[in-house]
Amino acid sequence: MNSVRSRADRIVDFLTRHEIDVLTLQETKVKDDKFPYETFIELGYEVAHVGYHQWNGVAILSRVGLEDVADHFPGQPGFHKDPAQPQDREARAVGATCGGVRVWSLYVPNGREIGDPHYDYKLAWLYQLGFHVEHQLAEHPRQQLVLTGDFNIAPRDEDVWDISVFEGKTHVTEPERAAFDMLLESGLTEVTRGLTHEKYTYWDYKGMRFQKGEGMRIDFQLASESLAELAKDAFVDTEERSGKGASDHAPVVVDFAGAGQSAPAYDEVR
Repeated sequence: MNSVRSRADRIVDFLTRHEIDVLTLQETKVKDDKFPYETFIELGYEVAHVGYHQWNGVAILSRVGLEDVADHFPGQPGFHKDPAQPQDREARAVGATCGGVRVWSLYVPNGREIGDPHYDYKLAWLYQLGFHVEHQLAEHPRQQLVLTGDFNIAPRDEDVWDISVFEGKTHVTEPERAAFDMLLESGLTEVTRGLTHEKYTYWDYKGMRFQKGEGMRIDFQLASESLAELAKDAFVDTEERSGKGASDHAPVVVDFAGAGQSAPAYDEVR
């Protein structure tokens, strides 16, 4: 969202325009006590938010139930640029069970630059997430689970407008792509690519990227087998990105027909 408070009205319009059951937000940029809960509660949504200060921040809005809320996934690493300092966990993950579906809203670390400690942090963060998913699905193979959000990785060369522009930069390196592939190998399917017609989900504010069509596909929904088989339609709302005061990301919407029906209960792995 690049600040939930400055774009709350846009979120309300989006929710009502598309009749969204569950919405995940990333980069809310607000502490928990400053999140605009009432704005969404008045629309019939329950809210789970994790925000420690004015950076990062993730949320789940649900009108089909919100249970078993977790403010991090097991093993989620923290970060401080000084390795001698405490590596505090950042507000980058929130999970909840919404109508029988286990939903995670994720804001994967950016990585900054190759060789930066934040790059190593990004890889460690992704692998720990993969370990959690693998363990969870090994214990409950028919669980309906979905990871959503800004993954800050373009898994294929076609996911950026010009791969040569990204030479020597993050988001397209082999280690990052291998970490993304590990998530898929843990038992998840990237349901968005095969169902959406739009190429990209993100366009930088700089350089008139949106107007030039110079974007990136870095926002995804990765679903477990029992949920992925229910995905019947998806789209990237590029109209939302084109409006005045828009975020630099566009919402990625998936219709999981019948999701949550007879879904197994969630048992948290600790």
